Amino acid sequence: MSFELTYELIAILFTVAVMAGFIDAIAGGGGLLTIPALMWAGLPPTAALATNKLQACGGSFFASLYFIRKGMVSLTQMKLSIGCAFIGSALGTVAVQLIDASVLQLVLPFLMLTIGGYFLFSKKISEEDKQQLLTPTVFGFTAALGVGFYDGFFGPGTGSFFALAFVSLAGFGLAKATAHAKVLNFSTNIASLIFFALGGKVVWLLGAFMLVGQALGATLGSRMVMSKGSKIIKPLVVTMSIAMSVKLLSDQYDLTAWF
Repeated sequence: MSFELTYELIAILFTVAVMAGFIDAIAGGGGLLTIPALMWAGLPPTAALATNKLQACGGSFFASLYFIRKGMVSLTQMKLSIGCAFIGSALGTVAVQLIDASVLQLVLPFLMLTIGGYFLFSKKISEEDKQQLLTPTVFGFTAALGVGFYDGFFGPGTGSFFALAFVSLAGFGLAKATAHAKVLNFSTNIASLIFFALGGKVVWLLGAFMLVGQALGATLGSRMVMSKGSKIIKPLVVTMSIAMSVKLLSDQYDLTAWF
């Protein structure tokens, strides 16, 4: 299928971006909607991934801005983790061009199911902060750097990995963890976008329209996080983790042949 930018296509992908931005702001996993939609529109896989990073920057930026304005995130306290996430994502983007990612593709669906199970069954998850296991410095050089590398190297579920790290290692409540996860996710998105842009893979006009949609959806989703907290975050994280696992498994195996 060849790619042709039409008003109808822009309207469809804008709507998809709004829905993805809403989901991403709360639980992550919006790429489940946008990447297949971009490939359906006729973009080659690399261009779809690159353009997806551009529109994802809109969602993660406006979600981050909302949380910062509401006082849920302190950029001063997060600057080391932000830098580590950026560097990790840049290194991952370079590494994916040199290393076979097939092993990670096999393992990732089961990691996503583990995340969903943790959020579903763990008693540690609540709105209240718990005792932190890692100092902010150690967190930056381990969790932020590691998940950042993963986002540049592969990507699906990055927001969920960041949220899990903040809950289990930094001792954050769920809404606070979600807010901080979006800030780090914006840092990793920017790093990946820079490298994709240098390679000339981004469809800028289409990505810009979708960025506006992402911004709208992310703003709405961020408000839901503030008002509903764990009541909406937990079930959506579990749902998106399962959906990502099924999607990743279906990409590896012809599941339709089983039925």
